[in-house]
Amino acid sequence: MSDGEFRLAYVPGVTPAKWVNVWTERMPSVPITLIAVPAAEVVGLLRDGGADAAFARLPFDRDGLSVIPLYVETTVVVAPKDHAVTAADEVAIADLADELLFHPLDDTIEWTALPGLPAFTRPATTADAVELVAAGTGLLVVPQSLARLHDRKDLTYRPVQDAPQSQVALAWPKDATTDLVEDFIGIVRGRTANSSRGRTPAAPAEKPAQRKPQKPAQRRSVPAARKRKGPRPR
Repeated sequence: MSDGEFRLAYVPGVTPAKWVNVWTERMPSVPITLIAVPAAEVVGLLRDGGADAAFARLPFDRDGLSVIPLYVETTVVVAPKDHAVTAADEVAIADLADELLFHPLDDTIEWTALPGLPAFTRPATTADAVELVAAGTGLLVVPQSLARLHDRKDLTYRPVQDAPQSQVALAWPKDATTDLVEDFIGIVRGRTANSSRGRTPAAPAEKPAQRKPQKPAQRRSVPAARKRKGPRPR
């Protein structure tokens, strides 16, 4: 009998497979539904009750949400394979100072100052920006997972060593912290099945009382005064 379902949303580039696999093994009676959602819509989806929890990239508006930061992503620059920035294994922001850089509207990197020179347009999405990079009209700085998601044969990427980094987090509505949400939090945190959701593991069965092993009897020595002297009588 099913206990309902668990609805898990995730933004582009995030791969929830390892946690979903654990859920499927641990909670076979509760199906998990995956919802792919654009980064700009994930918070609204949670607040509207369209998902029980979501993997999203910080920063986002946390109002009314509980958030557990998970891991930090490497920041890379996406460029055509024959571009000069690909000559090095990694680059610095200063190396991009004279480059046209796209800044899509769904960019999740929190910049204090945008690097490079502004491109001729702000694409609506990262996917649109990748298309423009492939056309040779500029470069794009994104989390590495998004560069992998939009991988193309004519493009490559290099780490930007001193760029800000985005962070993936698990989020859910504060007023909807259900038992299933707690179970999923336990999976993400790597808890065992017994410790998930803060449950107290069952006390181990009491072992039968064991007798202490008896010490072997010690031989009493004969006092010297009682030892016979001289030859035994015949």
